[in-house]
Amino acid sequence: MGSMRVAITGSSGLIGSALARSLREDGHQVVRLVRRPPREPDEVGWDPRRQWVDTAGLADCTAVVHLAGAGIGDRRWTDAYKRELRDSRVLGTAAVAEAVAALDTPPRVLVSGSAIGFYGDTGDRAVDEDAPPGHGFLADLCQDWEDAAGAAREAGVRTVFARTGLVVARGGGAWGRLFPLFRLGLGGRLGGGGQYWSFIALHDHVAALRHLLDHADLSGPVNLTAPEPATNREVTAAMGRVLRRPTPFPVPAAALRLALGEMAGDVLGSARVLPRRLLDSGFAFACPRVEDAVRAALGPTR
Repeated sequence: MGSMRVAITGSSGLIGSALARSLREDGHQVVRLVRRPPREPDEVGWDPRRQWVDTAGLADCTAVVHLAGAGIGDRRWTDAYKRELRDSRVLGTAAVAEAVAALDTPPRVLVSGSAIGFYGDTGDRAVDEDAPPGHGFLADLCQDWEDAAGAAREAGVRTVFARTGLVVARGGGAWGRLFPLFRLGLGGRLGGGGQYWSFIALHDHVAALRHLLDHADLSGPVNLTAPEPATNREVTAAMGRVLRRPTPFPVPAAALRLALGEMAGDVLGSARVLPRRLLDSGFAFACPRVEDAVRAALGPTR
């Protein structure tokens, strides 16, 4: 595909900023949707709460990548924060999908963020995109989040749901908070350690998003997770090896529940999610194993 004009929401976040950088380095034009008054020529205003988007700024876009939403792991899940998590995703996605549908010449593709929380706790059972939704707050949220993109699909825009796993990166997200703990020698397996974590290196995540933009045959849900989900025990061992720190002490499940509240169920839960559709479409992972991903996160920033 030649030069693209790509609009991104959430472009100041961990993934959005890395995607914008990657696209620009390859000569593509990036338009950033911002919630404050636009200040730069590449910025376009939007307000997810009011469900408003300055659609003029989306004109001539080849693709829209919608990544905005309050951080799942940023705060304890009070009722108020759960409302914010839901509204920021569902209202924001509806606003973007309706703006895309209203354009005279819609973009070729909308890639809308989602999460492997869709599947709930899968124990040690491996699931791919054909699996039904799970149970619990996150699973319900992910279903509503994906459903909110209906206007774009109905307008005939190829719509892809990037169901993201745990992104292994130093600069943010849940994993970003693990690195300092392990550096201090405070890292340890969580509870029993047998639960599966479906991770993906930041570099692979950005490459996968680019792959979704370029592959016209992909639509609907696509799991953005590495092909070899690791148990929490394996993650702990890999972090300890790479950082050269001992990891002797398990973090008791009770302490996590106290610290994290309802979110502990998702941290202690198990999601063994496989990227079948990415692999079937020819995507090659640079960091298929958790140790590769941890080393990449500590290497020079890309």
